[in-house]
Amino acid sequence: MIFKYCAECGHKLEDIKCGDDDCKICPLCRKLYGNNPLPVVEVLVVNEFNEILLLKQNYISETKWTVVSGYITNGETIEDTVTREVKEETGQNVISCKYISSYYFAPKQLIMIGFIAYVKKSQFSNSVEVDDIKWYKMDEVDRVIARENNCSGMHWDKCREFL
Repeated sequence: MIFKYCAECGHKLEDIKCGDDDCKICPLCRKLYGNNPLPVVEVLVVNEFNEILLLKQNYISETKWTVVSGYITNGETIEDTVTREVKEETGQNVISCKYISSYYFAPKQLIMIGFIAYVKKSQFSNSVEVDDIKWYKMDEVDRVIARENNCSGMHWDKCREFL
């Protein structure tokens, strides 16, 4: 995320060098800003029947399905975020999760931290973030997963090595 003004005091930031990195600093309160992407989890949810949970989120695509994703909030570990996002968006309880890979999503300056989360299949919950939700058999995922304007397709491709 690139800041132009200080989030603490609102003063215009100035460019400085931090070692080899280009940074910004507030000349008033001295808060330092790096050119850092926002961290987001990307989670492929798998149940005990090896079904894959996918979401329909119309603001991403009206025709394709995505994996669970969400921003890491202050005070959370990455694994906490995986568990929280899966529960919030789907109602499923994560039994365990495994780190798979990371992906840089340039259009929104995000670092997507990819996991597989294992759950015991249960009732879906309603979420204002989700327009539809469905379990898919593994051989059905390729034809429905979103591959444009997000990292779901790349994450699915990488996760298949571990399923």
